[in-house]
Amino acid sequence: MTLEESVNLAALTKHLKLLEDKYAEIKHIMSEKYVPAQRKADLDEEMIAVLKRRDLAENLNKELQFRHHKLQIISHALTSWLKSDMSRSFQDFVEEIQKTKVLHGDHSIVEELLEIDPGKAKETEILLSCTERFDELISLGEYEKAVYFAANSPKGILQNTGTMNKLKAVGKTKGKPFPLLLFFETIFSTSQAFRHPIDAKLTLEGIKCGLSEKRLDLVVNWVTQERLTFSEEAGDVIFDYGEQDTYNKSKCLALAQIIYSECGLHKKVLLCLCKQGQIHGAMEYIQQFKFTSDDLMQLIKLCPHTELIQCLTKEWNGKPPSLSFSLVILHLFSVDMKKVGVKLLQEINKGEKDAVKHFMIKDPFCSLEKWQEVANICLQNGFDKLSNDIMSILRSQAGVTEISEEDDVVNLMQHVFW
Repeated sequence: MTLEESVNLAALTKHLKLLEDKYAEIKHIMSEKYVPAQRKADLDEEMIAVLKRRDLAENLNKELQFRHHKLQIISHALTSWLKSDMSRSFQDFVEEIQKTKVLHGDHSIVEELLEIDPGKAKETEILLSCTERFDELISLGEYEKAVYFAANSPKGILQNTGTMNKLKAVGKTKGKPFPLLLFFETIFSTSQAFRHPIDAKLTLEGIKCGLSEKRLDLVVNWVTQERLTFSEEAGDVIFDYGEQDTYNKSKCLALAQIIYSECGLHKKVLLCLCKQGQIHGAMEYIQQFKFTSDDLMQLIKLCPHTELIQCLTKEWNGKPPSLSFSLVILHLFSVDMKKVGVKLLQEINKGEKDAVKHFMIKDPFCSLEKWQEVANICLQNGFDKLSNDIMSILRSQAGVTEISEEDDVVNLMQHVFW
């Protein structure tokens, strides 16, 4: 419009009418040629649902055709048998028909009757079709659609490591959800809906992916709510993650404990309980399952809690101690865990001589020689009173005599009591 027309009311009205007509025309064209992106997503979901119904119908049709075919064979055999003199059994008659191959040439009747999987070719066709569609969506950069398509594929045929590797190769895209993580989110949720668990390998990879993206919240939900296949490796991954992320350590230990328990890994369940500070629960667990002294010594090495060691070396619910206190002390000093050993000695040093005596008498696993070694360790680490108490108790035992170190017959490194 010219400057003169832009100030002319009639010209402006005419131009407005022209713009309104053009807008209406463009709007009409858009309504016919374009659809909203959300509508496309809805159509994809509808297509997946329709494909599932189609697959179910085709499988049912195949099964009915197969049954019909078998009935035709049996009917033909029965008719022929009834027309005969029936001197042979029906089973023998069927076998005779098989030998002569009068019905299906090179295909034996027995093979037809025993056929159990007539739809393998159809499954292969579906797999190829779904794989092609998935690859097409990936090539177009439609990663979210590809993920949902794979997760909802018929019978979950695209829920495998091949699909996972393709999405892993895609990597991350700026401003969009991480395709690999989205894949695991989707298949883990659909596994619960479809009531079929995800296999151990995909479960492990999914947990690794969630933790690498610092999505412990997702891993918590997957482990506690979904239908997964747990493994020792999956528990170890979460356990190790908790060792690095001290803020979420307790959550990780609880999750790892669930997995270890499902897998029947009792030693690792016990370790998780101890690292969570659930010493009472750990002691009950020890009573419930059989653990060797070597198992418990290894547990102390991995989780050297003073409270745990004290519980293991004392009576528990009327049952004798699981470990010898003196042997634990000697073991700790032998494996360079002196600080833990000293802390235990400090605790026992607080008690009176009678308490130490009671403690020693209730220790059925340790010899007198081992107790003298403990006394020597006490002396070397500044616990003179405790060392003297132990030696005094040893000397007071009936029939116990200490052989002097000055005796030339005795090795200076040995202390023998009898």
